[in-house]
Amino acid sequence: MDANRSNVKLVIAGLMLGLFITALDQTIVSTAMGTIIKQLGGLDKFIWVYSAYMIAMVVSTPIFGKLSDMYGRKTFVVTGLALFMLGSVLCGTAQNMEQLIIYRAIQGIGGGAIMPIVFTIIFDLFPAEKRGKMMGLFGAVFGISSVFGPILGGLITDNISWRWIFYINVPLGILSLLFIAKAYHENKNTRKQSIDWLGAIMLTGFVLFLMFGLELGGTDGWAWSAAKTILLFVASGLFLVGFLLVERAVKDPIIKLGLFKNNVVTSSMAISLLYGAVMISTASYIPLFIQGVFHKTATQTSTVMIPMMLGVVASSQIGGRVVTRFRYRDVMLVSAIMLIVGTALLGFAMNDESSRLLISLYMIVVGLGIGVSFSLLNISTLNAVPPQYKGTSSSLITFFRTIGSALGIAVFGAIQKSSFQTNIAEMPNMNPQLAEQIKGGQVLLDPEMQQKMGLPADIVNKLLAQFSDSVVAIFQWSVILPIVAIIFVFLLGRARLEVRKAGQQGAPGAAAGNTGSQLDGGKPAPSVQGR
Repeated sequence: MDANRSNVKLVIAGLMLGLFITALDQTIVSTAMGTIIKQLGGLDKFIWVYSAYMIAMVVSTPIFGKLSDMYGRKTFVVTGLALFMLGSVLCGTAQNMEQLIIYRAIQGIGGGAIMPIVFTIIFDLFPAEKRGKMMGLFGAVFGISSVFGPILGGLITDNISWRWIFYINVPLGILSLLFIAKAYHENKNTRKQSIDWLGAIMLTGFVLFLMFGLELGGTDGWAWSAAKTILLFVASGLFLVGFLLVERAVKDPIIKLGLFKNNVVTSSMAISLLYGAVMISTASYIPLFIQGVFHKTATQTSTVMIPMMLGVVASSQIGGRVVTRFRYRDVMLVSAIMLIVGTALLGFAMNDESSRLLISLYMIVVGLGIGVSFSLLNISTLNAVPPQYKGTSSSLITFFRTIGSALGIAVFGAIQKSSFQTNIAEMPNMNPQLAEQIKGGQVLLDPEMQQKMGLPADIVNKLLAQFSDSVVAIFQWSVILPIVAIIFVFLLGRARLEVRKAGQQGAPGAAAGNTGSQLDGGKPAPSVQGR
């Protein structure tokens, strides 16, 4: 980037706004969905309002990351903003659920360009000694928007209209686009490359079939053991094998497989995936637990994630600031231990007699454990690769976090449903037909559904107690993920963010543990110092 021509403050403001609205739309529809279904119908399709956005983002993220390495960041972050705003306007005008799902996919494509490129621009924009602080700030923005979405969605839906949860993106997106277009001037050090279209097709096929399998598996007509469900995962596996073969053969692959020879890169991706699964399970099921135990509505529970949000913000800031003083391994070890403690508290200390205050304290601990990852994993990855792969590498962090979220929702959803069915099967005199009707138990959280099913209050309370226990079972299993993450934390080795001392002339080379220097025919890796 040409720092002399760029207005850094305007660039930062534009990037923060872009990241905010992109992350916000992953969760803002949650508390509005009941109202949307009442107006548009499509109860059987509503899950795809979430899935279309996520699938489109996962597919487009590594592709846009690669394109930004080839042709520059500015072009594609502006393109992403334009697509995102177009999708937002279309979502606000949707007349049926099918239209809304298609328009959400357009939003997701735009989001897949914005999110990874934002972090790459920050890395390009600041010298090493300031990157930690800025990554911490932007990691906090990501955490805030992800958790703040349900709150804002409920407020807008109740007081204005659900359509404005999408329209609100337009003025913010326009500001973001204008700030970046006017203030950001980059030095394009690109080299002529061919676009790996076959690799893009293979990657898209892998992600689409995987996500379809995860979303449809376990639903009506799509039992996990059903042939058509298995076929989706087999197809995904074949596309993955094809993708790997293509990437090994082509001259300019979308994802340079040699990146994964670097322990720092591989470990950062794995931790991102595991943390993504923990975060989505907490953000999805704690509100349901509160609804079930404290008999609150979805809108009333929209603020329940604030304690975790505060922990995420504080931890992201702390992680960004201490990364220049300690090794990545040391900071992430504290993070993983904190996350183990937080998930263990939710899984083994929380029950239907726990107070809201106590649950809030547990959530703060989880937030403190997760927040560090938003800043540190981007720093560790971007520092470990040559400049021409920074867009790709940043996109992979988002890619693996999103895949982790999808896996988390699918696996933990199956655990919750199985646990609930087991619990109610053990209840005396339970009607098998009723047990099948209530399935995972979420319908019990809707008073209208309770009335339609003719459930007496005492039966509802007993079933809600079993539902709460099944949610707690999720957190008991989720403890395993940060424990596994510790293995990858140690694989980070002695790598750290090296900061050039005042007056130092020579660049000391890449951070310890960086093997990215061998990615391009033995050329030395760039210094992790600021440019």
